[in-house]
Amino acid sequence: MNTLKRYLGLVWMVLGPAGILFGVQQAMRELSASAATPPTQETYTFWIIILAIFVPIAVGMSLMGYYAWQGDYDEIS
Repeated sequence: MNTLKRYLGLVWMVLGPAGILFGVQQAMRELSASAATPPTQETYTFWIIILAIFVPIAVGMSLMGYYAWQGDYDEIS
């Protein structure tokens, strides 16, 4: 079980930055001038809120993955 925790930690360390990258890339795509519909104030507000909530969650997920990879969750008290 500890081996599974460690490898899932590696997965989380990869998924955190990948999620941030995908979110920022999608926001830039929708907020660019060449988007299918021109961006409105509502679109800007939506992406600011989404990124402000999601980025800290993804950073925490990566940090949790780092701790799992180091073996800090091997012993459950």
